[in-house]
Amino acid sequence: MSTLRNQVQLIGNVGNDPENTNFESGKKVSRFSLATNDYYRKDGEKIQITEWHNLVAWGKQAELVENYVSKGKEIAVHGKLTYRSYETEAGEKKYITEVIVNEVLFLGIVENSEK
Repeated sequence: MSTLRNQVQLIGNVGNDPENTNFESGKKVSRFSLATNDYYRKDGEKIQITEWHNLVAWGKQAELVENYVSKGKEIAVHGKLTYRSYETEAGEKKYITEVIVNEVLFLGIVENSEK
């Protein structure tokens, strides 16, 4: 049962082109957002709700994201939830929820967008 802890699976559309960072150590990180849609009915009308998720990919997954993921692409991701906080220059504490991506699955047509 321990393998069932803290797992996230999402299918959605990429909301922005990934922001990719290469560190001096050779590590890579890619940050991007993913929109997922849910639906419900109210008074017979179908209502769509869009949820936005912050995703972070490291290493090999970051390379895949950098080369093949762009705004609007439909992807599936598997990862885990993480939470972090930071303090702004004004002293205000901010909290962020992110999904650390362990696996990316490209849905639809995949085009190589290497730069």
